[in-house]
Amino acid sequence: MAFGHGKVILLGEHSVVHGRPALALAVERGAEVTATAVTGATARAVTTLHIEPWNVDVDTGDEPNLGREPLQQALKVARAFYEDDAREFALQATMRVPSGAGMGSSAALGVAVLRALDDARGITRPEQEIYERSLDWERVFHGNPSGVDNAMATYGGMALFTKGSPLTRVVPRHKVSLVVAYSGSSSSTKLMVDSVARQLAKEPVRMNKAFDAIAAIVRNGQLALETGDFAGLGQLLTLNHKLLSGMMLSTDVLEEMIAAALAAGALGAKVTGAGGGGCMVALVDSPEARAAVSAALQQLGKTVYDVESGA
Repeated sequence: MAFGHGKVILLGEHSVVHGRPALALAVERGAEVTATAVTGATARAVTTLHIEPWNVDVDTGDEPNLGREPLQQALKVARAFYEDDAREFALQATMRVPSGAGMGSSAALGVAVLRALDDARGITRPEQEIYERSLDWERVFHGNPSGVDNAMATYGGMALFTKGSPLTRVVPRHKVSLVVAYSGSSSSTKLMVDSVARQLAKEPVRMNKAFDAIAAIVRNGQLALETGDFAGLGQLLTLNHKLLSGMMLSTDVLEEMIAAALAAGALGAKVTGAGGGGCMVALVDSPEARAAVSAALQQLGKTVYDVESGA
């Protein structure tokens, strides 16, 4: 079974698209994919993909998969890497992160699909090549992705990511405990990235100052992780959120969730991912705080995920 990690961005959304760094960590939730060769009388000259629990099916045939065109196009991108190999496969995927929620679902799926197609052909490929190929998959959905989602989906762990540069591994002094909660509404990364790009074009001075401020938060966040200053890290999360809110990336629901998490004892909280919906993330420093924050968010009717990254 091939796997692609989901991810949580701790600090640095959107500014990372414009050349600043971001702090991200992979989670042990993501996409699992198996590939079965299609042979004999049942063989079709297409590769197929079935996704649970979404009950979604797409294929690489010429007929449009109505309502699934971006996913169909992404699957065709993946299949095209093997144009000299006529074999087709039936892919079965299980998603363990929500779609459009800021947890890197499309990147996790793309990495898992590519690894499954390699595994089925007996190919062992360097991770850097998986990363590069999965970026082509991500462009179908997001237009101008930073690459952070598929980097974390490929490599795992925790890292400082800057577009166009190698990952810098970050090793926290202590285990990082997070509560991630889904707002209940998905969002389009492409639309949110385009919205920020329009703001940048209209107000370049304001937006670049915000991006630079977020970059400083990221650098201080890396230091806080490495020295174990989680109180300081929590303050940086909340400050990062205020800057993202100024870019119109939060919602009333996310604001309510963040306020509830902070009131329940979170050290800091923010939107994570593209914004406009999706998930928020809260930093906690004890099992008791984790339980209290999780309970507060569940009382709002939200789905909660516990995330940890080892020291």
